[in-house]
Amino acid sequence: MRHTSSRTAKATTAATAAVALTLAGGAVAPASAVERPAVDGVWRVEGYGTVLSIADGRLREYQTTAVSCLKGDSANRTAPGVYRTADGTELTVRSARSPQEAGPAQEQGSLREAGSPGYKELRRIAALPAGCEHSMPDDPVTTFDVFWQSFEDNYPFFAAKGIDWHAVRDTYRPRVHADTTRDELFALFSDMVRPLYDAHVAVLDGDRHFAQVRPGTTMLSQELDTRVKKYIVRRDLKGEAPQEFGSGRISYADLPGGQGYLRISGFAAYDKQDPTYAAQLAELDRALDTVLTAGRTATLKGLIIDLRLNGGGSDSLGLHIAGRLTDSPYVAYRKRTQYTRPQPIPVEPARGVPRYTGPVAVLTAGTTVSAGETFTQALIDRPGRTVRIGEPTQGVFSDVLERALPNGMEVWLPNEEFLTGSGRTFDGTGIPPHIHTPVFTEEEFAMDRDSAFDTAVTTLRGQ
Repeated sequence: MRHTSSRTAKATTAATAAVALTLAGGAVAPASAVERPAVDGVWRVEGYGTVLSIADGRLREYQTTAVSCLKGDSANRTAPGVYRTADGTELTVRSARSPQEAGPAQEQGSLREAGSPGYKELRRIAALPAGCEHSMPDDPVTTFDVFWQSFEDNYPFFAAKGIDWHAVRDTYRPRVHADTTRDELFALFSDMVRPLYDAHVAVLDGDRHFAQVRPGTTMLSQELDTRVKKYIVRRDLKGEAPQEFGSGRISYADLPGGQGYLRISGFAAYDKQDPTYAAQLAELDRALDTVLTAGRTATLKGLIIDLRLNGGGSDSLGLHIAGRLTDSPYVAYRKRTQYTRPQPIPVEPARGVPRYTGPVAVLTAGTTVSAGETFTQALIDRPGRTVRIGEPTQGVFSDVLERALPNGMEVWLPNEEFLTGSGRTFDGTGIPPHIHTPVFTEEEFAMDRDSAFDTAVTTLRGQ
């Protein structure tokens, strides 16, 4: 979930959706004598502005800043140390007391979310922070302070984007007073974050939300996806409909000359009846088992992976695909917050199934977003030839922290960096292609061209 105010999946960017995660309900499993001393109590999620209170079979989230504490969502226990949200997301909490650590306050642990790679570090604390047991004032000034502080505590990209967040506060806070209307506050918050041009930043208030993409890029939409899908079938696939999987979000076609074409428009919503990660993974495996057969992986002369319109989803699903494209383990990337050490996220070769290790061409654009980008990054150090063609990706990699505000509004923001082996991050700029071509411009459509696709076919032919 990007929980602890993150997500079920990166499902889409904040700029293309504004659907909040909701946790509640479900039956509570019987208490376990083994579980109680292991995970019951209060834990701080390091680097995520979150505290978890676990007791009586329920996990309760508290969203904290230096000036606030607000109740978040909850999940119910289904097994010792395992909790499930209303949408079926499974959370696993484990303690890991070191022999060198003394008291309970020093105890460490981990929080894992099904479908999210890696884990979040936990540290047991003696009690909830001051103020967590009481309601906060919901006046405009308090709401402003929590909004500003949420970014101050968590957003890692101010320096890279040349934004003085303290100067932003000094400019806007004097405009807020007890009589500031909700409409005025929404507009003010939107103006404050507008210069970030960050597709993982959003201001939400009921049905309305403010979000935007990087300048020079296009907002993802169903209309654009439908148009492009038809264009590819007619123009690139010569009218031959591809095999489709995952509610149409995955498609595959064999190309002349022994190449293959795999289009992935997202890493979520493959099974629309069952939203759990396990269901999405099962549908992905069905697609991969059908496409990457023993015969095809042995004879394929090149694979085009089209991510040009990919709205994101689960990073783990992308890593799962990467595991079908290598015979050797390697590190996909390293994740960190401003307060945690980089955590290596591995790609493990898939076991017991055919794997394709030949040349790959990855097609990207500014509409390659979020988990589409982390999958692209996971292929950078892939053993074997991998070439990127098209335009730079959107430049948003982090999970999204979903923060409630005292007056009922919400803000979404990123708090993680995804690092290469050399410590580089592509946030803001996006991952650049090796070969730059136009992607789905009006000129391309008018001239009946698909320069990225054609370049990929030619490049792979020369491998």
